[in-house]
Amino acid sequence: MRGLTRGACVAAWLAVTAAQSAAQGGAAAAPPQPSDTVRHDTVAPARPAEPSADQLKYLRGLRTVARGVAQLRSGVDGVARAEASRDTTRIRRAGRMLAGLCGTARTFMTQGRAGMQPAVYEDSARVKARRLVVQIDSLIKTAPTCETGAGKTPGRAATDVLERLRSYETALQEFRMTVATPAPVTPPAHP
Repeated sequence: MRGLTRGACVAAWLAVTAAQSAAQGGAAAAPPQPSDTVRHDTVAPARPAEPSADQLKYLRGLRTVARGVAQLRSGVDGVARAEASRDTTRIRRAGRMLAGLCGTARTFMTQGRAGMQPAVYEDSARVKARRLVVQIDSLIKTAPTCETGAGKTPGRAATDVLERLRSYETALQEFRMTVATPAPVTPPAHP
């Protein structure tokens, strides 16, 4: 296909798919309808509303928070791998790494949280946005404890952070389901 132009490739693909559909269908294809007619038995699916400027600010803040959360996950995973090896030196090193990552994660989460105001959403989306913010606040609140305690007791600090991460992920999934999913479209009744 190196010698073919892009247009020739598209034309060849259209010819092949048309031949395949004709062979599978066995019947002649329906004639094209004039462009000025409208079929009343089909309805275009509703598109989700475009987010407002304040909602975009909330989502940008959430993206910044996600960077901090990724650092926490990385630190917790490092402690888990070190504990699996049962090497005390590796465990201490992973604990110190987790402590440092908790500090930088707190910075990202605090910066992102500043732009996240749940009031920019309405109804159930506002409730989900508020729950997500509460979980983010919980992660921010536990970060200083993680910073000071992870070097001494990495396992306990990682377990505490992991529990809060799970709560955050549940709230995040609920928020995404509410915000990203458009309202259901009811099909028109057929006479």
